[in-house]
Amino acid sequence: MRILGIDPGLALTGWGMVKKGNEVKLLDYGCIKTSKNDQNHLRLLKIFKDLRKILTKFKPEVVVLEKLFFNTNAKTAILIGEGRGVVKICASLAKIPLYEFTPLQVKDSVVGYGRASKKQVQQMVKLLLKMDKIPKPDDAADALAVALTYCSFNKELI
Repeated sequence: MRILGIDPGLALTGWGMVKKGNEVKLLDYGCIKTSKNDQNHLRLLKIFKDLRKILTKFKPEVVVLEKLFFNTNAKTAILIGEGRGVVKICASLAKIPLYEFTPLQVKDSVVGYGRASKKQVQQMVKLLLKMDKIPKPDDAADALAVALTYCSFNKELI
């Protein structure tokens, strides 16, 4: 099963593609980057277009998205919410099931501790996917953690 994890954002939308068989294997990862000089609707359009290319290239069977946690900066929360909406639309148009996990669920699943640090999560992603180094940027590592969460969090989903 091919699983695409997404860490949504306006400036950077991290993505990570894994394949689950007898073990979980890394297929690819990266970030969709948008320019802060562009208007927000153009940035969202770029995320939409690039994500559609990723979906076409890798043909995931599931898309997994990190849920928005409470953010004290309302403007940032709204922009992330708009990015999440783009991801949901892309998955819906491609007729790919979408699942969501909170940051606490991701940390608990990947590290075994819901209050784990970002560095601990990144280190576990590296170990679980047998990578030589921690994936960069952080948004891509977070997206891989979300994909790994789907693989282990709720076995009856698979």
